[in-house]
Amino acid sequence: MTTQQWLYLLIPLGYLAGAIPFGLIVGLSKGVDPRKNGSGNIGATNVGRLLGMKYFTIVFVLDLLKGLIPMAVASWVLSRNGPAGERGAVLNLLHLLVGFACICGHMFSVFIHFQGGKGVATSAGVALGLYPFFTVAGLIVAAVWALVYAVCRYVSLASMIAAAIFPVAVWAIGQWMGWDVFGKQLPLFIFACLVTLMIVWRHRSNITRLHAGTESRFTGKAKNA
Repeated sequence: MTTQQWLYLLIPLGYLAGAIPFGLIVGLSKGVDPRKNGSGNIGATNVGRLLGMKYFTIVFVLDLLKGLIPMAVASWVLSRNGPAGERGAVLNLLHLLVGFACICGHMFSVFIHFQGGKGVATSAGVALGLYPFFTVAGLIVAAVWALVYAVCRYVSLASMIAAAIFPVAVWAIGQWMGWDVFGKQLPLFIFACLVTLMIVWRHRSNITRLHAGTESRFTGKAKNA
């Protein structure tokens, strides 16, 4: 198979990987359906509130891997076509579509009636796996998330601020590396902005609760502990 054919195959596989509802699987394995408890979300935060920090970590890592692994595979496939800066526009677009499919799979899972999580961990995995253009920016975003969460203990606020930093980090790293961010790399920058908008949109109920002062801080303790 050609590189392009491999990427066409990885797009639906990326969606299916992203669609695996690990939060629901982990919750049900402990006798708790996160869709019917807490915030009703299957993401790591709600699972962590219901079951504790251990299960938050398990779900977060699994959700991250379902973005990271397909993107890492796509990056490896593309590496056979020479340096990243020499790839054609079609290959770069297909690479982005693999990541977009992973995120859409997580947010709109075919396995649970096209519902899902808010996309933070899976988007982080996609960013880390889209080497080299997003990898360092993804690490910066992870550090921002950890810092904001450590200060305020609001996972939602940390996630939205980190998401907002992502396009800025992509631009800054691009400038530092001498990449043509608003030329040949413009699709990457647009993708970074799109991911930010999708994550913030998925957090719209959290924005309402933050504004009303009713958003819950995440302590890592199980609800019934």
